Amino acid sequence: MGRKGGAGLENKIRELRARHRLTQADLAKRVDVSRQTIIAIENGNYNPSIVLAFRIADILQEPVTDVFWLNGIEQSSDSTGDSS
Repeated sequence: MGRKGGAGLENKIRELRARHRLTQADLAKRVDVSRQTIIAIENGNYNPSIVLAFRIADILQEPVTDVFWLNGIEQSSDSTGDSS
């Protein structure tokens, strides 16, 4: 499961980073933030701006809703939003 943030925001950055063989420092450099920022987001101690969330999702090659989601709202396995 993902990590919780202060406002119920969860993420699976750590899992996706591992899949892409990226270190925290690698990801931080690619999205132009500090390694400490990535650590704080992964641990749920900091909620990223929407722009940063999209940058992270882009680097991890996932829809933003598959990287970040609100606690209590089912994570989407179909990024199209089609429920058929």
